[in-house]
Amino acid sequence: TARILFLTDLHWDRRYTPGSAAACPDPLCCRGAPHDGPGAAGFWGTYGKCDLPLHTIDALLAQLPNASSHTGDGTGDTSNGTLGFAAAYWTGDIPAHDVWQQSRGDQLRALRTVTALLRARLGGLRVFPAVGNHEATPVNAFPPPYVRGNQSAAWLYDAMAEAWQDWLPPAALHTLRAGGFYTAQVWPGLRLVSLNMNFCSQANFWLLINATDPAGQLQWLMGVLADAERDGEKVHIIGHIPPAHCLRSWSWNYYRIVSRFEGTIAAQFFGHTHLDEFELFYDEETLSRPVSIAFVAPSVTTYINLNPGAPQPRRVSPHPPAPGTDGPSSTGYRVYEVAGSYPGSSHAVLDHETFILNLTEANASPPGTPPRWQRLYRAREAYGLPTAFPADWDLLVRRLQDDEQLFQRFWFHLHKGHPPREPCGGPCKAALLCALRSGRAADPMLCRPLRPALPFPRIQELWRQRQLC
Repeated sequence: TARILFLTDLHWDRRYTPGSAAACPDPLCCRGAPHDGPGAAGFWGTYGKCDLPLHTIDALLAQLPNASSHTGDGTGDTSNGTLGFAAAYWTGDIPAHDVWQQSRGDQLRALRTVTALLRARLGGLRVFPAVGNHEATPVNAFPPPYVRGNQSAAWLYDAMAEAWQDWLPPAALHTLRAGGFYTAQVWPGLRLVSLNMNFCSQANFWLLINATDPAGQLQWLMGVLADAERDGEKVHIIGHIPPAHCLRSWSWNYYRIVSRFEGTIAAQFFGHTHLDEFELFYDEETLSRPVSIAFVAPSVTTYINLNPGAPQPRRVSPHPPAPGTDGPSSTGYRVYEVAGSYPGSSHAVLDHETFILNLTEANASPPGTPPRWQRLYRAREAYGLPTAFPADWDLLVRRLQDDEQLFQRFWFHLHKGHPPREPCGGPCKAALLCALRSGRAADPMLCRPLRPALPFPRIQELWRQRQLC
């Protein structure tokens, strides 16, 4: 087996100020002048409308050897990579959520600063990045490659190619410069495809010109997968925005591609939602046989959009709490265990672990005390999965319908151990289970087998309420 480090949605805020107001009228808080009293931003981070200081991201990377080797269950590490990892997948969203005041210079500083930090802390470990929706300015604005001149995204892609040239081969840097996507070999037998999911984003106004395949990326993807199929390679796909969050035409075409190449695509990995979830893919003929799964990992940042009047999150411990108790807020990252490099390997995900930092505990520690990340859960153990293949996750969704204790465990993990105070009732549960079954956008057929039944327009309304950009 091999262990793959997965990082997403770091959202570094260079203006984060410990002691500043953690609640404010702006879209992003924990910045500005420090003040005394309650409601102050913690040194290591604050759960709410706040992103992370660089020293927290640095501390996460610095402790990886300890967190990755001490799993607490006697499992050994058989990968030969740096820090016990064979590779790292990093799926974007580097800058903070202060989108109203960002310049191209701000975005490039975030890109170069965080890339340099990863290179310094991860040493010789190969990192495979993907482009997030926050890397551009204005946010979500990613023009297709045929847009030239100052309106183009060349300023961003060229900087990425320069920053990531030690990690990626020349051919990958070429397509990265052209459209923000690439393919590269992870190890013999395993190929990685990094997609620029901004070319399917509902928030990318450039796609009003052409939303079907604006950068020719899906056509390119089919060529890469056909070559991999011919050469006997397996493929891991990474990207920022999960497929079901995409525009309908793009999303349905992508679903067809996954179905066609189900024997070649070994795994899919995404971020963006800041939550711990997944999206299942089924055969197109019957929509009943699970053929693939897109894992959606939780964010490193603590940011959550607390809309006025929305239920406030409660602070809970790393284990499902007794009713009415409070505990730590958290920041998190994921480690995937996959079938390693050997003849005939499936390169499939065998299990995954999620690690969190107890921010309440860390912020209360004496100055200079290094923060301590701990494992929140291990997937197969937590959910009683015999394996971690798509069929197992499909069965889990069906079990979640009737096993309320299991559903509460999933709800707890969904929020990195920090669920909202308001419980997830019938409509909320129906919308969540439908989302887990939906690898493509706006398809009511995928949710027909689920109970409790809820009209699909109502499900879509609930989805929109929890969308995070």
